[in-house]
Amino acid sequence: MTPLHQEIKTLIVSTLALEGVTPESIGEDTPLFGEGLGLDSIDAIELGVAIRKRYGISIDAESDDPRRHFASVNTLAAFVADRRTF
Repeated sequence: MTPLHQEIKTLIVSTLALEGVTPESIGEDTPLFGEGLGLDSIDAIELGVAIRKRYGISIDAESDDPRRHFASVNTLAAFVADRRTF
């Protein structure tokens, strides 16, 4: 696991105030929605806002295919790594 993966896991837990979930309990390939963490569309919006604030990345729902990028910690980390500016 990279530091970015850990940051994203921490961001997910803190932003969404997930009860009983720790960053360490989230697998890199665990689905964030549905049967995985069980996030919903409101959670996706909140997480998108947190990513924009933390990494300066806007996610365009029309062209960025958010479902693919928000599938797991791995896909989200890859998206952030590809788009962020240092």
